[in-house]
Amino acid sequence: MSNPASIRTALISVYHKEGLEPIIRRLHELNVTIYSTGGTKHFIESAGIPVHGVESLTGYPSILGGRVKTLHPAVFGGILRREDVASDKEELSTYGIPAFDLVMVDLYPFAETLEQGHPEADIIEKIDIGGVSLIRAAAKNHAHVLVVCKPSQYPSLLGLLEQGNTTSSETRKQYARDAFAHTAAYDTGIASWFAGHSVALPLQSPIPLRYGENPHQKGSYIPSEKAFFHQLAGKEMSYNNYLDADAAMRLMAEFSRCTFAVIKHNNACGIASAINPEEACSRALACDPVSAFGGVLICNREVNLATALLLNDLFFEILIAPSFSEEALHKLKSKPNRILLTGCGEPFPSMQYRSVFNGLLAQQNDDTLVAPEALRIMSSRHPSLEEVSDLVFANKIVKHSKSNAIVLAHQETLIASGVGQTSRVDALKQAIAKARGFGFSLKGACMASDAFFPFPDCVEIAADAGIIAIIQPGGSVKDKDSVEMAEKKNISMVFSGIRHFRH
Repeated sequence: MSNPASIRTALISVYHKEGLEPIIRRLHELNVTIYSTGGTKHFIESAGIPVHGVESLTGYPSILGGRVKTLHPAVFGGILRREDVASDKEELSTYGIPAFDLVMVDLYPFAETLEQGHPEADIIEKIDIGGVSLIRAAAKNHAHVLVVCKPSQYPSLLGLLEQGNTTSSETRKQYARDAFAHTAAYDTGIASWFAGHSVALPLQSPIPLRYGENPHQKGSYIPSEKAFFHQLAGKEMSYNNYLDADAAMRLMAEFSRCTFAVIKHNNACGIASAINPEEACSRALACDPVSAFGGVLICNREVNLATALLLNDLFFEILIAPSFSEEALHKLKSKPNRILLTGCGEPFPSMQYRSVFNGLLAQQNDDTLVAPEALRIMSSRHPSLEEVSDLVFANKIVKHSKSNAIVLAHQETLIASGVGQTSRVDALKQAIAKARGFGFSLKGACMASDAFFPFPDCVEIAADAGIIAIIQPGGSVKDKDSVEMAEKKNISMVFSGIRHFRH
């Protein structure tokens, strides 16, 4: 163990006390002197464990309604002292300050208070001051201090204490890294709220990946404290795996009916809704069996054995589902590199961030989709109920496709899509060619466009290919020309009023 440090004195002041009792009992068994504040002190006392109040060091009680408890040189001196600096030891001795070797402090639940819709005064009170300062001080002095800053670390701390009261420099540095990431995310969330945005998720320490998008690029994953999935099997996730899994889960969140999808490079290349997973899977794979090779698959129902049998001979990177039957899991695990994930049902954060230049762009998620009853029918030919269903289905997919995007669908199955094109005409021609290449008839198919048509050419090309109904946001100065072309070709045209660019 490199540069070992013993835990002799601990400062414990936590908001979340679940899981705390086994730790304080173990500290007592190790003869660790404990200092604490307020509710945490009462909790420790009620467990029958000896504890000293911080006010015995500071000479001050908790004041200003609890706003000030630990902001005092007698506390921070004990955290920031250096074991190898003689003058530090002399000053601690002169002023009667104990040297803290363990600091357990978490933060007020700012994000939770905001999410629960509390009034502004309550939100302000949940902006932690002393906690952030204590955590940062202990993390800075990780050469001598172990800092624990969140309840998710309690089990690992207890595991360390079961081995004794000595920690290594590597362990202390790891906890310090987590602490700085935690306080940085906490402050970012507060700053976002003041800027009128939602709170950013608290982030944890970066996890190194094999590489980034390409082997010559370094990459890492910086997770939040809220898990979005659990990995049941397979190799370590790659940078591209994370991107495609995120795209898959965001797409699938749009569907309530039993649906199966295949994602490739963040776009759906196969998706279908059906009465059971195996039928949805079979139809989704048939959309584009070439692109399905090496794809990321997702289903919003439990994967049963019948579905697993359909997939077992296919090479795919990831399969995501709410759950897997025991038989399906056994079958799919036969190939050890397959990544099997169960989604946790956590809602996605309300904000999205992208790096640009030396900064970040922030925006709200595109959480809006037009309801069927809100569609504006612009043509004299009204779409049938089945066509409305297909239009809504296609619109959900085009929302999650790279712009410029066109999606063709029939019977709640993706027929083909054109994505990432520099013109809408090219996107449509790509989709039509792809559908015909896989033997799909476009007669009676429906079409969705992520943005309006600046000219009527796409409407004419679609109608001539057999497409019978189109959904688009509208909003062009030449909307009238597109509607007139739909009238001329006797097809349905509906406006959603909502553009879905995705760059």
